[in-house]
Amino acid sequence: MREQVQEVLNKLRPFLLRDGGDVELVDVDDDGIVLLRLMGACGNCPSSTITLKAGIERALMAEVPGVKEIEQVF
Repeated sequence: MREQVQEVLNKLRPFLLRDGGDVELVDVDDDGIVLLRLMGACGNCPSSTITLKAGIERALMAEVPGVKEIEQVF
């Protein structure tokens, strides 16, 4: 599942980079929880929660079977 998550993140990365940010995959646990670290401008952006939940989580849940939730790691 980790490889599938990384593939989806690689598709989303250009959108984050365009705004001066990036995302790092920290871990994927056996329960389908994906741990991500937002970096650059995304790390301290007031809209980072929306980016994380409405953008990245939605894409991961749609494209990777078994993903239940994503959590941000600081």
